[in-house]
Amino acid sequence: MDNLRFGTAGIPFSTKQRNTINGIKRVKELGLDAMELEFVRGINITKDKTPEVKKVTSENDVILTCHSPYFINLNSDDKKKYYASISYIKNSAIITSLCGGYSICFHPGFYQKIDLKKVYEKIKEAIKTIVNSVKDEGHEIWIRPETAGKITQFGNLNELFNLSSELDMVLPCIDFSHLHAITNGKYNSKDEFREIFILMEKKLGRKALDNVHFHCQGIEYSEKGEKWHLNLKDSDFRFMELLNVWKEFKLKGIVICESPNIEEDALLLKNEYKKIL
Repeated sequence: MDNLRFGTAGIPFSTKQRNTINGIKRVKELGLDAMELEFVRGINITKDKTPEVKKVTSENDVILTCHSPYFINLNSDDKKKYYASISYIKNSAIITSLCGGYSICFHPGFYQKIDLKKVYEKIKEAIKTIVNSVKDEGHEIWIRPETAGKITQFGNLNELFNLSSELDMVLPCIDFSHLHAITNGKYNSKDEFREIFILMEKKLGRKALDNVHFHCQGIEYSEKGEKWHLNLKDSDFRFMELLNVWKEFKLKGIVICESPNIEEDALLLKNEYKKIL
């Protein structure tokens, strides 16, 4: 990565004949340069389709990321669900890699009132299995557990930074609205944003700052965390302060917008960031 690229969580709404190929082309037309494949309800690209997707992304200079299915819990005590979760993430990674993709993210699981150390070790072992399986099949792609949006979910910054320091090809996917929601309104100032990247560089090195995968949008929240996403200007999120900290740390990688108006807020973030560079 040579800079920050901005894109949509899924096919832009303004895409005519909505499919992945046309979505990538529409991203380029809009002046964006990334798109996240939304596998949240299932992996919707088959292997035979991946060469065409890869060709179109290359021709349009669009970087692909992926969000793996929602129905994942790497801390499940149900063996069938546990191994299915590993399979969903692994297959998401392989399909995204075949499409020429850069990074995949997923919500690792839930605490379920289990000892936190045991939860951490179980999820760590599962992610290690995923990384090794993807590598064994000849693929190299960033595997990224995402910051939790609800207090019942695994995935605070320390947990994700520790996983990333202990496992190959693992880095966090930081969703800033999730951080803001789960702390009931914190992570909303330059100083708080700066703390994230100071700690990130200390624990993971400069390579992590040169290979970021972010989600950024507004959010409605309660004391339990995330309720639903909002458009940036309809929220209390101080995104301009965040953009200035991104500039300060000279970050490189991908910023995906999950606002209800995905392409409008993705363009807002990109254009405002360009103004301050």
